Amino acid sequence: MLHSGKFNWTYVLGTGLMDPLHRGHTAIVHEGASDAALWPRLIARHGATTFIGVPTVYRQILEKTRSGRAEVPTLRHCMCAGEQLSEAVLAGWRARFGLDVHEGLGMTEFSYYLCQTRSRPIRPGSAGFAQPGHDVRLLDPRTWNDVGTDEEGMLCIPRQDPGLMLGYWNQPAETAACFHGEWFLTGDYARRDADGYLWFLGRRDDLIKSFGYRVSPHEVERVLKDHPEVADAGVTGEEIGPGKLLVVAYVTLKPGSVVGADQLLAHGRERLASYKAPRIVYLVDELPRTRNGKLLRKALVPARARARSSG
Repeated sequence: MLHSGKFNWTYVLGTGLMDPLHRGHTAIVHEGASDAALWPRLIARHGATTFIGVPTVYRQILEKTRSGRAEVPTLRHCMCAGEQLSEAVLAGWRARFGLDVHEGLGMTEFSYYLCQTRSRPIRPGSAGFAQPGHDVRLLDPRTWNDVGTDEEGMLCIPRQDPGLMLGYWNQPAETAACFHGEWFLTGDYARRDADGYLWFLGRRDDLIKSFGYRVSPHEVERVLKDHPEVADAGVTGEEIGPGKLLVVAYVTLKPGSVVGADQLLAHGRERLASYKAPRIVYLVDELPRTRNGKLLRKALVPARARARSSG
């Protein structure tokens, strides 16, 4: 198993080290400097059968290398987490490597607990289903009742789940704050569609409260990333007055693209409800990310932009 190392270290220890070592397999966790061409070379050098990386890594391999199935003949399984996988990246990976990319969702306190499976068709952007043996509920934090289909709720896990942490070391107050009765509160929000697929909406602090509505930045990003000229996208709230936030998007384009910010604004408005669609689209050369590949939303500011939409 080759793990890009671009996740929280608990994910690396859980899925990238403990699981394969328990099965008697080799794990390779790369934490050094990297470029897109590095990952196919490492897979080929070590004969890796499984690769785990954030969707950005998959996109960069497709855009910046010519690698394909012939260069990584041992590769059999691909997994991603950390951000939502776009339809364009999944389609490109299937075409080039002949493999699916299965998404998952986890956290430090519980490792991975949601995932796409080989038994059901992949829906890009969905976190899939609760893994066998886990009772994962979507609860309304105001009433602690289960929410309905396509309604927003917090992902909650029974206190007795064997995969859950026992508590934070020497921090009883912080531990107690994460529980309500018999439920562990992940702080992650999601919705479940009519077919049972779970769609991650964001952390409590990620959701954008814009003019009375709660907007998931991940949902808006997924729509923008599906535009054929878009390489990457990040969505955040922009304050225009006390307590007033606009949904705005920062977008990087594919090399050679000449699409304008106004065209991307129209793309979002055509595919999203009016309260979810970005009010402004900024074009940037690069999105700010942490060392583990996660988007730095607080660093998305107009000063980074080289162009913006006009309306």
